[in-house]
Amino acid sequence: MEEEIINRIAQSQLVTFDLEDYYAKGERKVLDVSEWLYEGMILREKEFRTHVDAQDWTKYQDAYVSLTCTTDAIIPGWAFMLVASQLQPYAKKVVVGSLVDLETSLYQSILENLDVSAFTDKPVIIKGCSRKPVPENAYILAMMKIQSVAKSVMYGEACSSVPLYKQKN
Repeated sequence: MEEEIINRIAQSQLVTFDLEDYYAKGERKVLDVSEWLYEGMILREKEFRTHVDAQDWTKYQDAYVSLTCTTDAIIPGWAFMLVASQLQPYAKKVVVGSLVDLETSLYQSILENLDVSAFTDKPVIIKGCSRKPVPENAYILAMMKIQSVAKSVMYGEACSSVPLYKQKN
């Protein structure tokens, strides 16, 4: 007598949350200001402003921009603000830092405004693997947001998940 194979995962209330679904579409660009410094180390205001004025800012149209300095130069805050002021009409978002910092900032904005009511009192699994650059901080942000309403939160895939949180009765 053959027993029917039952897919208990398909029958469960388990909800999968995939951060890749919330990846902000658009080109990412890094703008390294070290190229605008004297010997890559010293910011001379007049020279810096000349480089800023000479830029074709339209190449950043609809891009997400990470401002950085790849040398050990000390960059005053106004310098990045000046560059950001030129990017403002073109770029979708500008941050000072690495591409990881940029992705974290994008996910933070998205997750802060995410309606998680669909996860109320349900077991949720936050999908772990992704093909897009999802930063570790995005998983933390998602966990904290979803945990506030979910019955339980796990990480991974339905067939091999790691339990992270279970609501106390």
